[in-house]
Amino acid sequence: MTTTFWQEFAPDAELSAPYTDRYRVKVGARSLDLPLRALPDGKHAVSSLLVNHASFGVLDAIVEDMSRIALEFAPEVIVGVPTLGLTLAPGVARACGHARYVPLSTSRKFWYRDDVSVPLTSITSPGNAKSLYLDPNLLPLLQEKRVLLVDDVVSTGTSLAATIALLGMMKIEPVGVVCAMTQTNRWRDRVSVPVSGSFSSPLFVRDAGQWVPDFTC
Repeated sequence: MTTTFWQEFAPDAELSAPYTDRYRVKVGARSLDLPLRALPDGKHAVSSLLVNHASFGVLDAIVEDMSRIALEFAPEVIVGVPTLGLTLAPGVARACGHARYVPLSTSRKFWYRDDVSVPLTSITSPGNAKSLYLDPNLLPLLQEKRVLLVDDVVSTGTSLAATIALLGMMKIEPVGVVCAMTQTNRWRDRVSVPVSGSFSSPLFVRDAGQWVPDFTC
C-alpha cells in the first residue's frame, strides 16, 4: 500500500542503504519519503512520486521549491507537460508572476492537427502509446518567448524529448525544464536542454530482498 506516502514530511534523519520500501529525499529543507516500486523485470526499482495523490501541504512545498528554480530561468511562459506536470505548472506559473500557463495534452480535441503532435510513451505507462498535442490556438503565446517546461518526473527522458521535438516543429526551443524529481541518469542523453529538479533519486538494484542504489545508471 502506498496511500500513506506523499501525505506528510518525514523525520530529518537520513535513511541508509539497503532500502526496504522507501527512499528519503529533500524538498527544500524538509524530508519526504517516496515508495519504492519494482520495475517489471523484478530486478530493479525506482522511487515513486504521484503529485496528484499528495496532500496539499506536500504539493505546495514541491511547487514552492520548483518555483524557486524556475525563477532562475526568467521564463516568460510556463508549459505544462502531461499528465502530472499539469498539476504543478499552474502553481509554478503563478509564482513566476504569470496570469496563465500553456498546457499540452494527450487528449485530442476535434480542432487539433496531426502536424502539431508527436508520439508519446512513458515508463509508467508501458505499451500505452499516445500522442502529445499543442492546441494550435495557443501557439501565439509561445512564439519568440522564453519557454520553460514543467513536468513531475524525468526518468528515461522519452516524454521530455517528445515535448521538445513537438515545440521544435514550431521553431520553439525551451530555455529549460523544471521537474519535481529527476529519476536516474538515463534521461541525460535524450534531453537537449538544461534540466533542474527539486530532488533526485537513483535506480535501485535488488540485493538479498532489499534495494541498493545504483548511481551509475
